[in-house]
This record gives sequence, structure tokens and C-alpha cells, in this order.
Amino acid sequence: MKKTKYFYDKKTLSFKKIEKNWKTKFKNILVFLSTSSFFGLIMVIVALNLFDSPKEKMLIRELDKLVLEFELMDKDLTQLSAVLENIKDRDDNIYRVIFEADPIPNSIRKAGIGGTNRYKDLEGFDNSNLLISTSKKIDQISKQLYIQSKSFDEVIEMALKKSEMMASIPAIQPVKNKELKRIASGYGRRIDPYYKKLKFHYGVDFSAPKGTPIYATGNGKVAKVQKSRRGFGNHVIINHGFGYESLYAHMTKYTVRKGQKVKRGDIIGYVGSSGKSTAPHLHYEVHKDGKKINPAYYFHNDLSPSEFDRMLELSSQENQSFD
Repeated sequence: MKKTKYFYDKKTLSFKKIEKNWKTKFKNILVFLSTSSFFGLIMVIVALNLFDSPKEKMLIRELDKLVLEFELMDKDLTQLSAVLENIKDRDDNIYRVIFEADPIPNSIRKAGIGGTNRYKDLEGFDNSNLLISTSKKIDQISKQLYIQSKSFDEVIEMALKKSEMMASIPAIQPVKNKELKRIASGYGRRIDPYYKKLKFHYGVDFSAPKGTPIYATGNGKVAKVQKSRRGFGNHVIINHGFGYESLYAHMTKYTVRKGQKVKRGDIIGYVGSSGKSTAPHLHYEVHKDGKKINPAYYFHNDLSPSEFDRMLELSSQENQSFD
């Protein structure tokens, strides 16, 4: 039941009924609505700040799940990096060593990813460090996998050429054992026969009678033939490929021409004493990638283990060279 309100009129000394016009009613309604809206808004703001909506709760759960998955992914990427590092070590220290290929420099394997601020779009989030770290690992592993795949392509190609390489590497003595008097001088510091001073001797001198056949020590192509009365005298250089060259000096004559292909065991000339030589012998050198190396380590196809050890002992003795 609606209550009726009265007011006391001092002039008439009586109570009169309060009559509200439409303006007063509208004003009261407006005040009520404004007050209700204000308090309602306050309650909504408080509720939004203190309590999560069902949708927000669902999004928070999804975000927590994503963060957990990123953390697990980051750990998996760390393990993958370790596996890739092991593959890299085997590639450099086993596979490429077998085929006598240089390892891939770390400066190439560990090269960074281009771009001054490649991960700018991932900045400004609560988990930016995790996102950037994971993205960097993915980029780095992707680049290393690409380089490793290229390396394995090279290894496969080298494996396919293995038989060709084995036939090309200088692996026999250039003078047969039965025709060989002795190894007059080996690789290392030796006394020069002309100047009587210690000088580094970059080859092996095989003492043999004049006219003894000289054999190509591996398949290849004749890179140089020269007739001379100085230095190496009449000499031949064979390019075996794969970074190998062999030199045969002080010949009495050679039987090949420049550009000619030869096979291991082919006669390329005969022992002599041309050029800077004191007696009939063959001065023999092996070069790998432009560097002169000890030829004695490449006679394994001709010698038994005991003969090879004996040959190394004789070739390492400090004596006078023949050239």
C-alpha cells in the first residue's frame, strides 16, 4: 500500500497532503537511476578487478598451458642442440678425417642469424624472454642443420669417389724393392752434399742403378715435365687430384708428356743423376694441398708392417742427401 506523505502548513495550522508534480517525479526518477548506475558501475569494476570471468579463466588456463609447452620445447631444443653437437663432432673428427677433408670452421657452424632486431615483435610480453630464447634456438638449430646437411652431401660425394681417391693417392714406392739398393736419405734435416751444411730435405732419395724404372705412385695426370741440368734435373710432376701431387727428380729420361693420364704402376721414366745430384738416385716428394709432406708415410701398399717400420727407421737417419 502506497504511503501518503503530508506537511504542516503554519499559515493554516493544518496538515496538507504533499502533491508531486511531473517535474519532481522525473527528477526523483533521474536521481535514482543515476545513483543506481553509479553504484552498479562501481560494483562491476570491483568485480572485474577482484574476480575473473569464465572466459578469462579459460584464457588464463590456455596461457599457462602454452607457457608450459614452450618451456618443454625449450628443454627439447637444448637436448637437440646437444645431439647436433655430437653429430658435428663425428662429422669433423671421423667422417671428414676418413676422407681427408678439412673440418667445417666453427665460425661458419656457429654463425648468427641476420637482422639487427629479428625478435622485436616478441618483446613487451610477460614471457618475452622465454619466447625470444626459444625462437633463437630454433633459428640457430635450423641453420646448423642446413650446414650439416650440406656437409653430409659432401661426405656422400667423397664416399662415392672413395675408390677413385684410393687409386689416386700416392701409395707405393716409385722404385721396386728388388731394384732398390737403399734409402739414401729421408725427409728432414740432412747435410747438403754440395755445401756440407744442414738443410731441410723435403723428399726421400732412393739409391738405384742408372736406368732403373720409375713408377707412378698413384693415378693422375702429368702436370709438368722438364728437362734441365740444374736443380731437380730431368723431372716429372703428377697431379693425382684430391690435393695430392708427386715429384720425381734427377731422371736420366722421362717417358711421359704433359697432360698425359697415368695409372699407379705405369713407368714414367728412369733413374739418373741429372741436375744437382752426386750419384744415380731418385728424389721423390709428395705434396698435399701445396704443402710438402713426408713421402715415407705413403708406401703402405708395398710393404709389410715390419718392412714399413724398417723403412721409417732408415729414412729418419741423419745422413747426407744425394741432392
